[in-house]
Amino acid sequence: MRPTRTRFAPSPTGALHVGAIRTALFAWLVAKHDKGEFILRIEDTDQVRNVEGGIANIIDSLAYLGLDYVEGPNKPGKFGPYIQSQRLDIYHDWAKKLITAGRAYADPFTIEELDKLRDQAKLDKKPFLFRDHRPENPPAWDGKTPLRFKSEPKSYTWKDLVMGKLSSGPESIDDFIIIKSDGFPTYNFAHIVDDYLMEITHVIRSQEFLPSVPKYLNLYEALNITPPHFATPPPVLNPENNRKLSKREGAKQVLDYKRMGILPDAMVNTIVSLGWNDGTTDEFYTRNQLVEKFDLSRVQKSGAHFSEDRLFWISGHYMRSLSDEQLYTDAKNYLPESAKSFEEKYKTSVLGLIKERIKYFDEIPSLTNFFFEDLPFNAELIKANNILSKIDTSKLVGLLKTGRDDLSASDFSNESLTKTLNELLIKTSEQPKVLFSLIRIATTNAPASPGLAETMALLGKDKSIARIDSFIKSLSES
Repeated sequence: MRPTRTRFAPSPTGALHVGAIRTALFAWLVAKHDKGEFILRIEDTDQVRNVEGGIANIIDSLAYLGLDYVEGPNKPGKFGPYIQSQRLDIYHDWAKKLITAGRAYADPFTIEELDKLRDQAKLDKKPFLFRDHRPENPPAWDGKTPLRFKSEPKSYTWKDLVMGKLSSGPESIDDFIIIKSDGFPTYNFAHIVDDYLMEITHVIRSQEFLPSVPKYLNLYEALNITPPHFATPPPVLNPENNRKLSKREGAKQVLDYKRMGILPDAMVNTIVSLGWNDGTTDEFYTRNQLVEKFDLSRVQKSGAHFSEDRLFWISGHYMRSLSDEQLYTDAKNYLPESAKSFEEKYKTSVLGLIKERIKYFDEIPSLTNFFFEDLPFNAELIKANNILSKIDTSKLVGLLKTGRDDLSASDFSNESLTKTLNELLIKTSEQPKVLFSLIRIATTNAPASPGLAETMALLGKDKSIARIDSFIKSLSES
């Protein structure tokens, strides 16, 4: 048996999104599970649709998720080149083999003539099939006109490693273009040649290609190639509806999540769950566990909805699993500008304190800025609080003054602050949602913060008391 070789073969027509990268992840897992090889091939034969930076986006997206490949555009191997536009001579050689075997011919029709034939088929209420109009004596192919595959329609039955046993009739097979007038091959031809030459054993691709498999099988036969294993995962669906996730539907590119600061393991765990599970209720897997457990037979047939909320929840889990030091190493560049002058130890402590609250690194500035600068008085924080907004300002000021006096006697350790705050609840006969919320707003001027005692301890006594004094003054004058 040949060693397992899988490939990810995207077109550089735009940034990769979650739906596209899932194909790469499944192919990577199949290769790793079988101790095989995963390669990257760029299918750029549709030159009109290719976008600048498309290949770099693909490479960077795979690198972000840790989907390493052994061969690719930037990793030479014995089956290269790995960019289809650099393989035109190869496709032309294989096309000539088909011509010699009588299985390909130059298309003599103009676009206008084809349109007339299609219109006539509509009038006759018949499906348009190009094979019904094959020229008896086609001209010699000059490389400047389209080259069509001469099909031999028949019924097929094949096994898909996800969809199971599938079949089709001869009506689904027609003559199709294999080399375009610009000299570039079509996907229908190039991928079959490349997969054979690159010794690909498993072709994993989306369901949009499923109706074309019969004509691929017909071409495999004409080329005397044994087809690889096919696997067709279900589509990844838009979270709001049952439409396929796509750039048109507003899908974010994979690298947007990198820029947000979503951890790669969180992204991988979320994506792998879109259509696959190992039969357990487990939510989180290490890379090694995924490689060990992954099996295409456990990929479902129906579509799977992508949910950002679930991604953020999973990402939060991975954030909490980081040590404070590792979190600082990974996230230090996301700290606000005002953090630059502070020592690394303090910044590490700040990130450790908010670790339970963050889901991605982009949240860090809004959750930490008050640790590094005195934010301006914001009366809206009181107005926005359903309870504090109903309490007279003079009473709020009185509560803060009492709190300030008692907190001044604390040594500002977590234990001392916790004890003092609990004693203040008894002394003022107030509930935590009143007193603690008020002191939190006064010491941070922010809509949210970690635990009050821990926050004040990290801020320190001088800064905390000074902020309470400033807030009392501003609140009294507001």
